[in-house]
Amino acid sequence: MGSLNRTLTHVDQPADQPTEETTAAATGVADKQKVFVVEDDTDIARLVRHHLEAAGYRVRSYSSTHSVLADALKERPALLLLDIMVPGGDGIELCRQVRQSGAALRGTPIVFLTARTSEADRIRGLEIGADDYITKPFSPRELVARVKAVLRRSEVPPTPTVIRAGEMEIDALAMVLTVRGAAITVTATEFRLLHYLARHAGRVFTRDQILDAVWKETAFVSPRSVDVYVRKLRAKIEVDPEQPRYLRTVRGAGYRFESPKK
Repeated sequence: MGSLNRTLTHVDQPADQPTEETTAAATGVADKQKVFVVEDDTDIARLVRHHLEAAGYRVRSYSSTHSVLADALKERPALLLLDIMVPGGDGIELCRQVRQSGAALRGTPIVFLTARTSEADRIRGLEIGADDYITKPFSPRELVARVKAVLRRSEVPPTPTVIRAGEMEIDALAMVLTVRGAAITVTATEFRLLHYLARHAGRVFTRDQILDAVWKETAFVSPRSVDVYVRKLRAKIEVDPEQPRYLRTVRGAGYRFESPKK
């Protein structure tokens, strides 16, 4: 971050209050998608705002987690970019609250931007519902690229079909998962993973194939990330996650989706 001050010479808006503005240099984001940024370091918050606005996003900055969830429920941001260690409750807890808030924020992507770099921290972020995990110090260009990648992946699948398997219904157009007659809350990444496997029922995919198809260019994910998401999905869709009927493990190969016989 040695060049941070030079990068910020044209950005002088404080980040300690919720604010929103656009830039004349915005390009490539026709509908001005809104990104909520929760970051208590003023310099980093300004840097993030500067580059996201230059890429065409609207940015609303917060120096703590206070009011973020309430504002998100009212304004439905396109993406949440969260530091973990911030005043008023950490980003991990805010992520958990967003994921438990119901249908209003069901598909909202969450990206962590944090100094915590261990694999355990990344896995924990995945397990509570993060879609990407960027560590500090970071490249502003990579940050923007990964925000764009996460937003692309969160778009509704292009094929508006409904997949029915056993007691499960996957509505790709509405991004709604129903199991045994009840709507199940899943993240956008969880939905994409389940939808991809269900569209290719019976086919075995390696972890690397799943990463390429579902996560694409995201850098932080690893084959273990696939295991984390499969485990989370099993907990939500299987009667007995230890004896899965839908998401089957093929030893030495990967995973296969099966439509259980009634």
